[in-house]
Amino acid sequence: MRSAAERVIHRRRGTSPVGGERVPSGPARRLAGAERVGSGGPRGERIRGVTAEAAEKFPGLSIPLSSAAALAGAVETRDLVTAVPTASEVSAELAGVFGHSDDGRVTIFPIQIRDTVRALVYTSGGVDTAAAEMLCQVAGAVWGAMEPRVVNVPAPPLVQIVAPAPAPKRPNWETLPEGEQRAHLRAQRFARVQVSDMRLHEGQSVQAGRGRRDLYGALRQRIDDARTVYRERFVAACPSMVDYLHVELVRTLAQEDAELLGKDYPGPLV
Repeated sequence: MRSAAERVIHRRRGTSPVGGERVPSGPARRLAGAERVGSGGPRGERIRGVTAEAAEKFPGLSIPLSSAAALAGAVETRDLVTAVPTASEVSAELAGVFGHSDDGRVTIFPIQIRDTVRALVYTSGGVDTAAAEMLCQVAGAVWGAMEPRVVNVPAPPLVQIVAPAPAPKRPNWETLPEGEQRAHLRAQRFARVQVSDMRLHEGQSVQAGRGRRDLYGALRQRIDDARTVYRERFVAACPSMVDYLHVELVRTLAQEDAELLGKDYPGPLV
């Protein structure tokens, strides 16, 4: 996993090894650590940029998500989180190890394997967010490819009246031009931000839509506006584009049950 991820970041800019991964080098970067997320919450793995005494405390350090709102947010939303490193946001234990100042900022990047966040990369100081985010995406893809995947094949039904809608076809990432790869990453970020914003600011409508199994009916204007922008900004500009907005609506709002979007939902844009 490390070699594949490191090659991507190395192409983007000069790097130095941090916490088993790589982050941008230079005087702006101060601290970085990697934490594996298990059933009991994140556990410290590797760290760089702190004193030797603090570095000894980090491996194996257990951080309950209930005491670290920023870490919990990264795990729940599966998106990066930027926060003030107070004890309530990152836990007293982690703040103590890093020795944060009160006016600092930290950014937490999730490493996602399929539908689960398996690790967090915790950084403080000047970090190239796009490069670090790409690192985590590549690391997650390589990590997932190394794990065996169990597929349960159900018995075929006697009668199938309506075939399920096919999932959006994903392009072969390795063969895409660099410009299209950047377009896909921007589209993914746009989709995550839009759906996270719906969940944050339209929480009651989301709950009502799930209850009625009609999320589109409850959020029609928000979803239609996001689809219009997505079509114009990404679908029209990139021939290999995937409807990541649809993917995020199903995954986050509908909790992997596409039928919760409702019978009037128009379906994927591509």
